[in-house]
Amino acid sequence: MNDPRTVLDIKGLTVRLPKDSDRENAIEDISFCVNAGEIVCVVGESGSGKSVTAQTVMGLNPPDQLTPTAGSILLNGDEILNIPQPMLRKLRGERMAMIFQEPMTALNPVIRVGDQIAEMLEIHTDMSVSERNARVIEVMEDVNLPDAPSMAKSYPHQLSGGQRQRIMIAIALALEPDLLIADEPTTALDVTTQAQILDLIKDIQRRHGTAVLFITHDFGVVAQIADKVVVMRNGQMVEQGTMDHMLHHSIEPYTRMLISSVPPLIPPKRALMTKGKPILSTQSLVKTYGAKGWFGKGRVVHAAKRVELEVRRGETLGVVGESGSGKSTVARCIVRLINPNGGEILIDGKDIAGLSQKALRPVRKDVQIVFQDPYRSLNPRRSVGKSIVEGPMNFGVSKTAAFKRARDLMEVVGLSPNALDRYPHQFSGGQRQRICIARALAMEPDVLIADEAVSALDVSVQAQVLELLDQVRKDFDLAMLFITHDLRVAAQICDRIMVMKLGEVVEQGPTASVYANPQHEYTRILLDAAPGRDVDFTAGVSAVR
Repeated sequence: MNDPRTVLDIKGLTVRLPKDSDRENAIEDISFCVNAGEIVCVVGESGSGKSVTAQTVMGLNPPDQLTPTAGSILLNGDEILNIPQPMLRKLRGERMAMIFQEPMTALNPVIRVGDQIAEMLEIHTDMSVSERNARVIEVMEDVNLPDAPSMAKSYPHQLSGGQRQRIMIAIALALEPDLLIADEPTTALDVTTQAQILDLIKDIQRRHGTAVLFITHDFGVVAQIADKVVVMRNGQMVEQGTMDHMLHHSIEPYTRMLISSVPPLIPPKRALMTKGKPILSTQSLVKTYGAKGWFGKGRVVHAAKRVELEVRRGETLGVVGESGSGKSTVARCIVRLINPNGGEILIDGKDIAGLSQKALRPVRKDVQIVFQDPYRSLNPRRSVGKSIVEGPMNFGVSKTAAFKRARDLMEVVGLSPNALDRYPHQFSGGQRQRICIARALAMEPDVLIADEAVSALDVSVQAQVLELLDQVRKDFDLAMLFITHDLRVAAQICDRIMVMKLGEVVEQGPTASVYANPQHEYTRILLDAAPGRDVDFTAGVSAVR
């Protein structure tokens, strides 16, 4: 049972946005509480105000841009809204702490991780050096990091994404605060690593009686860990209640939309493509990384080990696996952004693996790729129209014809052709990804590669982009290679699945068959790690199977 003591109590909180923003307030009249030993999930799409709420509690919002204008924030009964910065700095770490979404940007790349944990202790305690070092090892072991004494001497880049996030949790827990705020801490992680971090947070909550405020856009994660749920939209609170109430009894359309947007783990029926020769295939594809070290010895990483795949027109092959499995390496070899070390890459029967850059140029338009981050994929100084027409014009299409194609494709991807003169920052994340899809289609390719193309999007936007990708695959008769670590997403769009681990293909076959009866232990682990896998989200109001 939860401790009835209220750790965090937010009452009528309103935070004003700068002038000329799309709305007056970032959040408006928000009220909820978090008790000791309780996990409260704040869920909503991008722009809902959930992160602003968390950062206001921590006092991290820029005061000249986001200004609290009403309400109260009580931490263990003490008002902390608008208190002086010295007092607020003392509270951070001692009584409340925060875990951020991307640990690589939150950690200092030039300081060893053990020293970064020790820094928290040095600032807030009078511990001796030996006491601090002992506490560092203790807290690292508490978050289940292996060989803590050795890992404490590592730099962030030497650790995996999951290990870096555990270091962030260790820093947050070093002083055993009453309140832990986790802002999308698993969004950038593999499904198996995500499951481990969620289990760790639940374990910490149980063992230490910590009050946890968990920010997320994914109701699958909510179903996995939440005691209570707060739903936010456009800066306002839609509803709040227990997790059971939200999943089974909510009548709010927005909440039901968020729930139903979680892709089910059961693949829909899809007709398999068995006729016609593959438009894309690889044979014994090999890619290794590494260089010689002292005395000729160096670490060699086999990113792709004799990978063989084939995709026909009108078919989608999903490549799934954790970070480091080699799935993105295979995609980049196929599009020749990197050079393979061996094997063949056949596009409509022609091997492009060994072609020089000059010989490769005419083939470039036949294979296009959509990357994970649409903002980084588009030139911020170019209008989206110029980004779309650049490729066709480089291959001899006239400016008039290229812009006509761009206008047509904007309609295909569900955007107004009148928006071609706008710049990337004037679009939402989902709209930018639609523009990237239009840019790829402008080349009239035979093969479209989507490399984690929806993993950075809200689940509701993700569902829309998945539907779009599936539709353009049908309309343009494309062979699509869909790279993802999310098996829920793969289930909805892929005709066949190929599972990779450490550069090797461990299993492949029709999606429905692989999901219903996985043959490899690694595939079973990936399926079991999907958040909320025992909950059916398809009906809008879900029912536990």
